Amino acid sequence: MAHVRLFRHYIHLPYVILGLIDLLVLMCAFALAVFFRYFGDLSFFEDNLAFVLPSAVVFALFNLLVMISLGVHQSRIEDGMSGMMLRTIMALIVGIPLCGFGYLVASDWLWYLGASSVLTTGTVFGVFLLGAVRSVFFAVVGKDRFKRKVLVLGAGVRARQILEDLRTPFNRKGFILTGFVAIPDEPVEVSQEHILDIPTSIHHFILKHPVNEIVVAVDDRRKGLPMEDLLECKMEGVKIVDGATFYERESRKVALEMVTRGWLVFSDGFTVSSVFGVGKRSLDLLASSLLLLAGAPLMLLTVIAIKIEDGLKSPVLYSQERIGLNGKSFSVHKFRSMITDAEKDGAVWATKNDARVTRVGAFIRKVRIDELPQIFNVLNGTMAFVGPRPERPVFVDQLTKKIPFYSKRHRVKPGLTGWAQLCFAYADNEEDSREKLRYDLYYIKNQSLLLDLLVIIQTVEVVLFKKGSQ
Repeated sequence: MAHVRLFRHYIHLPYVILGLIDLLVLMCAFALAVFFRYFGDLSFFEDNLAFVLPSAVVFALFNLLVMISLGVHQSRIEDGMSGMMLRTIMALIVGIPLCGFGYLVASDWLWYLGASSVLTTGTVFGVFLLGAVRSVFFAVVGKDRFKRKVLVLGAGVRARQILEDLRTPFNRKGFILTGFVAIPDEPVEVSQEHILDIPTSIHHFILKHPVNEIVVAVDDRRKGLPMEDLLECKMEGVKIVDGATFYERESRKVALEMVTRGWLVFSDGFTVSSVFGVGKRSLDLLASSLLLLAGAPLMLLTVIAIKIEDGLKSPVLYSQERIGLNGKSFSVHKFRSMITDAEKDGAVWATKNDARVTRVGAFIRKVRIDELPQIFNVLNGTMAFVGPRPERPVFVDQLTKKIPFYSKRHRVKPGLTGWAQLCFAYADNEEDSREKLRYDLYYIKNQSLLLDLLVIIQTVEVVLFKKGSQ
């Protein structure tokens, strides 16, 4: 199995395993640093290991948390081993003051975190040990070890979408595509090179060519499915999964062209409990309060910069009507990044290299400082910390008429950051909004405190590496 599902969110299994290995390696690196700094005798060290362990665990957890926030494990795909290790070094450097803070909070049982020499030595050991262990891990695992062999039943429009959207190296992390089985009377949209010639039945085919999963991606099920054949396959231990569910799991977005109201009704997800509501609001208040404290100096400098560029009488903030929870409008606050009469001719989409953006505005947009006043929207409850991006009424009216299920994104509070903002670049047209809706629906369908935490810590990567900013 190539994915595990934690709190309704799909996580790729190899990265879960690699994360656990990294945790153990970091604990060993810290223990080695303590051994050489304070002990030097193995038997004496073993007798006192219980006193070292809490500090080692906290050291490893803090550093792993920073690595997740910087996208270290996923960077193996895009940046290779060297890029992964560069991000690891950055994460471990950031982790040093965090561990020092841990010592200040609990100095009575995290004694060894208080020694700067141990932290720096443990960090150096961690870099070398992580590099060595990861090299062995990727050599042993190989690129296909954790992948499932998948056969797709259907060769029409839905099957073609699976082929086109999930065949890139970035997306196809969890499976190997065996091929497509065409259904009688269904137009073939998949190229012949991917069509399997099965003279007998799918059951007989998988007995000779084992697969782990059959994806049902038929355009019109009313024309009939080989149910007896699929049942025989299931009796052999092959998992049968709907095409839309498969697409959601592999891409972590919802396929708008595949889903129907019936699928949304009967599929897993869209469940919110009162406990989750209280937990989410608590997380909103905690995260926004910490961000306000950390961002206050930047906000002050932004005010000064805007005044210097546009004059003392120029407005620093601007408020704009947006659509929030259950379609109700509210005012969102941002630092002004455009000229004062930017929309004298009416609302238009923001574009790349927009001439209306000021010099200060271009910078604060790039590093997302312009969004910081939305902290007050989170504190007053009109927004959440994590959720879909709030949109303007005029654009909502247009997009609701053109994009199916667009209004469903208003079933949750809009967010300061969100799953779509992490996974897709800035939306400045209808097609981009359609693509971001796929991610928004995934978030709404699978929302949990764990997913919110993942979004929050990975937003650090967006800010540091300017991913998706415009």
